[in-house]
Amino acid sequence: MVGAGEWRDYAIDHLRDRAVFSIYRRTSEVPLYRIVKTPALARKQGAYSVVAASGLILKRGHELERVLTVFDKALKVVRA
Repeated sequence: MVGAGEWRDYAIDHLRDRAVFSIYRRTSEVPLYRIVKTPALARKQGAYSVVAASGLILKRGHELERVLTVFDKALKVVRA
């Protein structure tokens, strides 16, 4: 997606209880998507999740590769 010019910037945050990879369209905006790893949820809902800018969890699971399949489809960004 970076090569296609849809995503321009990213950030990696290591917090006490989770790790977050944020994807930005522009540096000055809020992240379009966040890929979150929460080890405390590993045995319950799955450690990995993809979260949209609105806070909606798009996909959650135990394996990162399966969670990232949400990006295989053409995602449409709706602006208010």
